[in-house]
Amino acid sequence: MNSDHQELLRILPPVTELIDDQRVAALIDEAGRESVVDWIRQALDDVRDWLLATDESTGEENRESLTGRVIEAVVEQSIRSRLRRFDRVINATGVVLHTGLGRSPLSATARDAIDELGGAGNVEVDLETGERRYRGHQLQATWRALCGAEDSVVVNNNAAATLLTLQALCAGREVIISRGQLIEIGGSFRLPEIFELSGVVLREVGTTNRTSVSDYAQAIGPDTAAIMHVHTSNYRVVGFTDTPGIDLLAPLAHEHGLIAIDDIGSGAMIDVEKFGLPSEPTFRESLAEGADVVLGSGDKLMGGPQAGIILGKREFVEPIRQHPLARAVRVGKLTLAALSATLDAYGRGRAETEIPLLRLLAATESDLVARAEAIAKKLGALESLTVTVRPDTALVGGGSLPGAELPTAVLAVTRAETSADELALRLRTGPQRLFTRIQNDQVLVDLRSVLAEDDSRIVEALESVVESV
Repeated sequence: MNSDHQELLRILPPVTELIDDQRVAALIDEAGRESVVDWIRQALDDVRDWLLATDESTGEENRESLTGRVIEAVVEQSIRSRLRRFDRVINATGVVLHTGLGRSPLSATARDAIDELGGAGNVEVDLETGERRYRGHQLQATWRALCGAEDSVVVNNNAAATLLTLQALCAGREVIISRGQLIEIGGSFRLPEIFELSGVVLREVGTTNRTSVSDYAQAIGPDTAAIMHVHTSNYRVVGFTDTPGIDLLAPLAHEHGLIAIDDIGSGAMIDVEKFGLPSEPTFRESLAEGADVVLGSGDKLMGGPQAGIILGKREFVEPIRQHPLARAVRVGKLTLAALSATLDAYGRGRAETEIPLLRLLAATESDLVARAEAIAKKLGALESLTVTVRPDTALVGGGSLPGAELPTAVLAVTRAETSADELALRLRTGPQRLFTRIQNDQVLVDLRSVLAEDDSRIVEALESVVESV
């Protein structure tokens, strides 16, 4: 290290001086003093390492330029920190239930309910008697009216609902299930592992593609506690296949004094065939067909918050609620608030107009094309950007309706001398956080997963990224 480098090390500005710089001080309100001081120290260390390691001439460097280097690094740290926070994004991937982006968008009434319940609420109190009650008691009448359920428990997701149900009702005994229904959900979490964790003995019957009622009947023994049916909501087996539904398994279970458990997966409340999608089981249908306990998700086809829903006969649901594990996997008041508002929309017959997921599924191709063309027209003045509208197909996603596609309209976006990867990066890290997909070196903005009220934000996102490139 030459004398120039030594002199520059000596004149590096101290932390106390940098923290008072106007460009740095502006970050303190956003990130906090401790974080900003850490960024400054890291930036100073990086500049020192650079000076110690470089053999290049640093004759043009002085205290002012070194200060600029440090502050630039601090600002970059603040930008990276901002991108690591929870933030609202626009899901323009076309995957309507995008697990990485939070699955179902909540309705306006659900968001209002969360805001309202940010304060005190009757979470575990009966307003009439003033006495303490269990969490979720406020939803019982709604579940009964909508689904015919005698009782209910709400936990944090459907995996927890499965674990809790098996442990509370079947621990130490056998549960019969078809080999074709031993599913794996996200994160390599497999149903056999849930069985093992719950202390239940897994009794597989049939084959991957075909299982009959007689297979279940022959497996019933003195240690059998239940027959479980699992809807394969995240994959399809096609071709030479057959498996009995809960309508055939429930009578068999009851004939032998066993519990009939039905995991319907996506938690549908209405028939989604009206949207041009394959039929999905609903809570009401499963209970009507004889299931004693029905399990499902709240944040998939129900269109509510992440939750695991347990509905069924009181004699089976009550032990589930009383089990010690129930407290460990229970939901908080904000989830209950959003779920209650979502169910209210179904109860008022307003689900298809109020619940965003159902609006996204119901959107027609012609409506999507018209919206895409309107967006493209607004972007026409951006000479550096090429935007074309074309039809495409989109997936429902989120572990629901595997392979099911819906027609959509996309904006195919390119920019000269900017790769699709770079453009997509700038869109998702820009002020609107626009998530897209890439196909054939084009950035595709798919409107199937975007609510109409967010179209103006797409325009802003594309305008801002052009200005920053």
